[in-house]
Amino acid sequence: MSELKEKCGVFGVYGKDLEASRLTFFGLYALQHRGQEGAGIVTSDGKKLRAHKGMGLVSSVFTEEHIEALRGDCAVGHTRYSTSGSKAIEHIQPITVQNNSIALAHNGNLPSVTALIKFLDKRGITVPDEMDSIMMAKALGALVSEGVEIEKAIEEIFPLFTGAFSLLIMTSDKLIALRDSKGVRPLSIGTLDGGYVFSSETCGLKTVGADYLREVQPGEMVVVDRDGLRATQLAKGETKLDIFEFVYFSRHDSEHLGQSVYEVRKRFGQEFARENILDADVVIPVPETAIPFALGYSQETGIPFEMGLTKNRYIHRTFISPGQQLRERGVQMKLSVLRRVIENKRVIVADDSIVRGTTSRQIVDLLFAAGAKEVHFVVSSPPIRFPDFYGIDTPTQESLFASTRSIEDMRAYLHATSLHFLSFEGMIRATGLSGSLFSTSCFSGVYPVDLKERLAEVRFDNPTTL
Repeated sequence: MSELKEKCGVFGVYGKDLEASRLTFFGLYALQHRGQEGAGIVTSDGKKLRAHKGMGLVSSVFTEEHIEALRGDCAVGHTRYSTSGSKAIEHIQPITVQNNSIALAHNGNLPSVTALIKFLDKRGITVPDEMDSIMMAKALGALVSEGVEIEKAIEEIFPLFTGAFSLLIMTSDKLIALRDSKGVRPLSIGTLDGGYVFSSETCGLKTVGADYLREVQPGEMVVVDRDGLRATQLAKGETKLDIFEFVYFSRHDSEHLGQSVYEVRKRFGQEFARENILDADVVIPVPETAIPFALGYSQETGIPFEMGLTKNRYIHRTFISPGQQLRERGVQMKLSVLRRVIENKRVIVADDSIVRGTTSRQIVDLLFAAGAKEVHFVVSSPPIRFPDFYGIDTPTQESLFASTRSIEDMRAYLHATSLHFLSFEGMIRATGLSGSLFSTSCFSGVYPVDLKERLAEVRFDNPTTL
């Protein structure tokens, strides 16, 4: 139920006699949570690239006929969440350039595209909406058109990609994975029947039966072709994985940095219980990301865990706009309350984060309307006080709930009996890893990748009382 949105997931397959398009379809299906507005697959048979893209869920974009037509032993796929103003079909990835000889799929965001614009301007190439993924693809295509071999072209263009990116790049005979020097967005490698599989999350590898090999390292280029797999370090790497992969984005059954997402989320609940003593009758999660958090809290405190809220998983993915009468019902279209679970009880409701606060307030109001005596709102992460520039669709800083409010002001706005956040230190402890391995910019205002001109959009004199 978080209001944060990821921009996409990427998936790729290379291997003789592998049904690359079919495997990529199911890989994207496993990554559907990372983007629901569009999907695409490009394949290669060693000579020609073929593509199919469309708006909507993976299952609605592709038919059996599409999959069979996408012939080849190599494929790259993309499932996308589009930001406002970029929902046109031409923005669906993978992007193809150079007479459909190169395909590129991108997870992440470049806060600054100044260097890319200069590079393209010198060659007379314009990108009207300055979409970073298209600019990256066109810059790469420009070098290849000048006779530069694809791997050398990537090495040359890499310093111009100033931001967060996990990329899959495909030519007629190669599949190349590339990650920014901080490793902000995840990308894993698996093996399958003598071939290789790449996925934004390990859940995608499991879905197609691939064995996990390792992660693409920060600043690394991994190339797969008929000679096998080889890796080149393009820049000094330093792991700064976005901690929101553990808080919200990744599926429960994925792993990052050797840690289970599910177990980390349970430990969020255990850490929270050690930091906050609450007197209540039942703890319920806001489905689905907060379920392990609520379960861990319940196990640590002995307060019974119940599913007091039921989610309609698909209502928010429809392309049919609700009428005014339905819009006014807001969150009731997405959640229903199990009255018998919460009636006449002191309820702890657990969520992963609060962005603008409007959905959270509606949930509190729903619970009180269903007969809850008290509603204590608890969150498995610290307050989000800073905007993201690395591939999360956050609102402006002024629109962030915690940016200008104290805890008490936030509680009053939510109409909650009490409001509690997991501490920053507790969040890090729950990962079982060093805090130095994470990008925590939304919480801390520390941006591991230089924002350049976009830094002016961030206000650091934040008055919030934590």
